[in-house]
Amino acid sequence: MDKITVSHVNVYYGDFKALKDVSIHFAPHAISALIGPSGCGKSTLLKALDRMNDLVEGCHMEGEIQLDDMDIYGPQVDVDVLRKRVGMVFQRPNPFPMSVYDNVAYGPVTHGLRGRARLDVVVEKALRQAALWDEVKDRLHKPALGLSGGQQQRLCIARALAVDPEVLLMDEPTSALDPIATSKIEDLVTDLRKDYTIIIVTHNMQQAVRISDQTSFFLLGEVVETAPTPQLFSMPRDKRTENYISGRFG
Repeated sequence: MDKITVSHVNVYYGDFKALKDVSIHFAPHAISALIGPSGCGKSTLLKALDRMNDLVEGCHMEGEIQLDDMDIYGPQVDVDVLRKRVGMVFQRPNPFPMSVYDNVAYGPVTHGLRGRARLDVVVEKALRQAALWDEVKDRLHKPALGLSGGQQQRLCIARALAVDPEVLLMDEPTSALDPIATSKIEDLVTDLRKDYTIIIVTHNMQQAVRISDQTSFFLLGEVVETAPTPQLFSMPRDKRTENYISGRFG
């Protein structure tokens, strides 16, 4: 059974149609990559999956997005609970201006977790999952903004994991990082696959090849094709996909 099912979704920003009849399935415990030129709808879809678009004035959506068997745009849905189940990591590291510890504890505290001992366990677990514990365990109460860019991004991943989500959305999480930090994040994402469903927007096609199980190619708000990653890159069905991955445009 698919973890997320997107069915005939259109997203409008005012009169502009950013997504056009998008249907796509995301399998559980898999890494799905979304590729395509800038402005083609990849990030718009990502924001639709945790209803971040709700915060954009003039944006509205048609169609259906199901998480397991729940319509995430249904009238009974609590958006805060949805965003606990579906975490987001953004393009640029965005730690809060507080300590490393408080960054990771922020979500659990917001959702009602109390008690220092319990928080200590959650914070350590999330930092270990983000492959950051050994680097920060002696500076948990120092400012998070003192970490390197790559460490800050792994901290943001730990912050997303601390509320125990089921799905992790990542919007070009390595685009602001150097190759070494990028490699660490890729290793981390690959390792997290066993516990989470991961959907990653990337402009780096080599990254999609390295880490993803499935790739979808977007163009002008449409999904041109979706296939297992090795198949899409070696035997694309659509000429537009072939042109993009061979560098003829985009």
